[in-house]
Amino acid sequence: MQALRNLFRAPWSSDVKLDGQTAVITGANTGIGKETAIDLAKRGARVILACRDMEKAQAAVTEIIESSGNNGVVCMKLDLSDSKSIREFAEEINKNEAKLNLLINNAGVMVCPYGKTADGFEMQIGVNHFGHFLLTYLLIDLIKRSAPARIINVSSMAHSWGSITLEDINSEKSYNKSKAYAQSKLANVLFTRSLSKRLEGTGVTTYSLHPGVVQTDLWRHLSAPERFFISIARPFTKNSTQGAQTTIYCAVEPSLEKASGGYYSDCAPASCSAAGKDDELAQKLWELSCKMLSLSWD
Repeated sequence: MQALRNLFRAPWSSDVKLDGQTAVITGANTGIGKETAIDLAKRGARVILACRDMEKAQAAVTEIIESSGNNGVVCMKLDLSDSKSIREFAEEINKNEAKLNLLINNAGVMVCPYGKTADGFEMQIGVNHFGHFLLTYLLIDLIKRSAPARIINVSSMAHSWGSITLEDINSEKSYNKSKAYAQSKLANVLFTRSLSKRLEGTGVTTYSLHPGVVQTDLWRHLSAPERFFISIARPFTKNSTQGAQTTIYCAVEPSLEKASGGYYSDCAPASCSAAGKDDELAQKLWELSCKMLSLSWD
């Protein structure tokens, strides 16, 4: 019913300006990440594209500057499948940036064949959850000093088909690419929830969201039958500009200033799955994440 109501609502828009603010967006050289970067740049923000492929990232920077008329757009190397790269990126940001008002954890891999990150994590949980967990941990002090600030985790409605297998988080006993993706997207929702509790009173708020079924490069690993079904559904899918709107809404909507830890879809609060509201599971995932990444983050 929520989805139907949202269909008939007027499209969300806002003229909020972000002059003097700094945003980091992961995976911003393509798709909804790039569209988010264009929008925030048009609002006057300094935008840092955190990308693995620097050639594509540089091309995106040129396009974003042209589209927005804002020269304060740069790209920096970040490979979320490698903790060494994440630490180097965070070190540069902490050294060179006076503030960080928006961290948008947008990058992701989807239903890919089984693979492992440089640190030995299954690729989808490794990039989509552990990589962003570590990045956020390393930037959190700068974000707190920049308050009011927001941390946005791009999840998916696929989280509702997911469960967290704490005893086999890396899918080593058995691997199903769709289940592993859903697990990683549920982890995004739970991380957002746990993080909001730890940030109470700091002026830093957190949000997770479903961008919609967006036609993006993430589909590259889908099988022929899966692509066929998506082609039938195409009239109901979104392009990247439409897909970026809920991320932008979570980044700038003034009424969300005091909201934290929630889940959003179609530029409105939405219901996440029962597992997504499970605080005990969220805490266990937090502890496991700290253990896997050798961190102490209370």
